[in-house]
Amino acid sequence: MKKMTAMILPGLLCAMLLSGCSDPRPVLNIYNWADYMNPAVLKKFEKQYNCRIVLDTFDSNEAMYAKLKAGAQGYDLIFPTSYMAGIMKEQGMLQPLKQELIPNIKNVDRKYLALTQDPQMEYGVPYLISVSGIGYNKARLGELPPTWELFGRPDITRRCTLLNDMRESIGAALKGLGYSLNTTSSKELAEAQQVLIAWKKNIAKFEVEEALRGLSSSEFLLVHAYNGDILQAMTENKDLGFLVPKEGTSIASDDMVIPVTADQVELAHAFINFIHEPANAAENMEFVSYLSPNLEGQELVSEAFRTNPAIFIDPAVIAKSEVIRDLGKDNDKYTRVWDAVKAAE
Repeated sequence: MKKMTAMILPGLLCAMLLSGCSDPRPVLNIYNWADYMNPAVLKKFEKQYNCRIVLDTFDSNEAMYAKLKAGAQGYDLIFPTSYMAGIMKEQGMLQPLKQELIPNIKNVDRKYLALTQDPQMEYGVPYLISVSGIGYNKARLGELPPTWELFGRPDITRRCTLLNDMRESIGAALKGLGYSLNTTSSKELAEAQQVLIAWKKNIAKFEVEEALRGLSSSEFLLVHAYNGDILQAMTENKDLGFLVPKEGTSIASDDMVIPVTADQVELAHAFINFIHEPANAAENMEFVSYLSPNLEGQELVSEAFRTNPAIFIDPAVIAKSEVIRDLGKDNDKYTRVWDAVKAAE
């Protein structure tokens, strides 16, 4: 008994010391895309709410969804693209929002709600608006025509990348063929599969974060990417450019949603409200180079931001662009195409 006590007491003392040294503040666990938040805004929230933020990142909606379905828990706030938020809602993965805790949703421009699966904002609030397109090295490739066909150019073999995102990459092939990126036609999807397999032979890899670093270092000359990511890279490398393909592209809202397993529910609501405070929305926009649907926040950004054609896209191109939609049972058709592309030599 004395020996056991001698063993237990040091353990208890150690635990007490560790407890005394640990940070007692509540922790808000966020699961978001990489490089998609202004660290200064996060710090401001931590200070205002006397909490800590722990940020985990994903590189595709499918990877995030698969992780959660495999049992990952502990997240209080997640940022899926709206079509994926719709899937998560239908599968009971999200909890309804308490809108009385988010008075700043009044600042969300209602026209952007057309991009979401939840126009009443019952389960999600729009965060940022993005389009996918093509980042490229202007110094090495010169001026390029804005078309998805660039990924088939033989002079950039193994010097280009496509997004490691099923719907985005299949969608690029579909738009290049003149089809809807939400098609359920087996014939059209089969054509897109062949285009994507041909592109795969030309690219170095399907990638997101590494592709951006490679473009900045000139390892890659052409990458499939989101507009804000390339705009961030352009601030450090003036040789880079961004194209929105003339055939159209995907335009998306990433939404802020609270999973049913969240621990810090009220703090998550407070963050959604905080991010839609106009000054915070503007500060976040300027840093990440994506458009917030916060109308008052848009009035506070710089003139350079408001006139950037990679953020406010040509209406003629937007008219040819689409929002990725949840296709229900037809989602399996895209999964089969993606599996075939990934397996192709």
